Amino acid sequence: MSLVQSVDNVALLPAYLAAGTAVLVLLADLLVARAAATVAVAAAGAVATGLGSAVVGAGGPRSTFCVAADCSYVYGGRAALVGALFALLTLGVLALSGPALRAGRSPVGEYCFLLACSMTGGVVLGAAGDLITLIVALETLTLPLYVLVGLRRGSLASAEAAVTFFVVSVVATTVTLLGAALLYAVTGGLHLDRVGALLVGRPDLLDVPLTTAAVALVLLGLAFKVAAVPFHAWAPATYDGAPLPVAAYLSTASKLGGVVALLAVVQRALPAEVTGPVLAGLAVLTMTVGNLVALRQRRTVRLLAWSSVAQAGYILAPLGALALAAGRTADARAAAYAAAVAYTVFFVALELAAFAALVALRPAGADGGTLADLRGAARRRPWVAGAFALALVGLAGLPPGLAGLFAKVTVVRALLAGGAGWLALVVAVNAVIGLAYYLRLAATLYAPPAETAPAETAGAGVAAGAGGTAGTRPAWAVLGTLAVATLVAVAVGFAPQLVLDLAAR
Repeated sequence: MSLVQSVDNVALLPAYLAAGTAVLVLLADLLVARAAATVAVAAAGAVATGLGSAVVGAGGPRSTFCVAADCSYVYGGRAALVGALFALLTLGVLALSGPALRAGRSPVGEYCFLLACSMTGGVVLGAAGDLITLIVALETLTLPLYVLVGLRRGSLASAEAAVTFFVVSVVATTVTLLGAALLYAVTGGLHLDRVGALLVGRPDLLDVPLTTAAVALVLLGLAFKVAAVPFHAWAPATYDGAPLPVAAYLSTASKLGGVVALLAVVQRALPAEVTGPVLAGLAVLTMTVGNLVALRQRRTVRLLAWSSVAQAGYILAPLGALALAAGRTADARAAAYAAAVAYTVFFVALELAAFAALVALRPAGADGGTLADLRGAARRRPWVAGAFALALVGLAGLPPGLAGLFAKVTVVRALLAGGAGWLALVVAVNAVIGLAYYLRLAATLYAPPAETAPAETAGAGVAAGAGGTAGTRPAWAVLGTLAVATLVAVAVGFAPQLVLDLAAR
């Protein structure tokens, strides 16, 4: 057998474009030394990466770095969808970051370079065919985020959030690596498909305690990336301490990466009879704890962070159907995987719209503030508040937020098809609990402003400039991002089957 590997450069084109964007950003920052040029290069690279992902994905499955039938890089429809999503999220976060970058709160070159590096990890992650490529790509996605969270100058909260994120993430990565090493010790393979075939072909391996330990460690390490309970404690503090655009990226791109990695190992490598019960338990804990704690939040970003934890539970829920024999048939498994991917796509669109609206309602460089700071925002900026309310309603799963409604219907339908009616009931109950805080925040936007004393009125302009929402006008780039994210959320709500078809590929 020849060990010489052929390289398919077409399959690698999206990764080349993403990595090339990071290099060009460094060169632009060094040679041109103008913030606008650096941001423009990063934005153009993100657009090129998204287009490259779509074009390569449209040409059918491709693979490279193969030895016999085992390939380390497999580029298909789902990889193209993931690559395009990461590129679009990077472009959106760049636009949201414009006001803060112009204010000099973060170094532009380093900021854009780190975003491009994270995008590169996400693009490669979608095509990972073995455990080494998957973990390296996941860390390439995550490592720049440690710095981005703490990159805001003069912010103690930002530094604390970065340290919290770093410490917990290092532990989670160590757990994942230990699980991968034990899995290699049991099977002698690293390629996902080969590991899966070995575990199916030799059922006796499932009785080895080392196999159970390996599967559990890999799952628990990856559960951190999606902020699943009990590996969620980093998320609220990190989101709240990070700059708002970085919090938006964490809530969308980081979670997308965790879901992609988890799906890759569950669908292709790990035995469903072992992973199913663990994922069902994680899903129930995650959605329940996330929703109950979100009810008590008074800071906007913390509310969205706990909401994001609950949403991770909904994403994991279809995979919990694998715990039952009825959920492990070929059709039921395909429906569960497609439902998890589709829900992630719907969630990412709505979450980005919510954060874009929050950035538009807050002064440049400010944090998310409290719910009281957003009281009456619809009277000052009705269109922005309307987009924010639509995103919140969509996350709650109510019309006219059709994307969120179809997302939850897709999850429940997959659970019922897999015989997990009890888990579908848990999803429904948690969706009702979530209505309380989503609708409360939406109602706050349209509530009459609080009464202020005459002495306070004189200083209202100063207060608004410092942390309110009345004294600033959002940048056009922020409004454009909000408009695009809202339109995408509306579009996928009217064409949910298109997303499901892409997710099933």
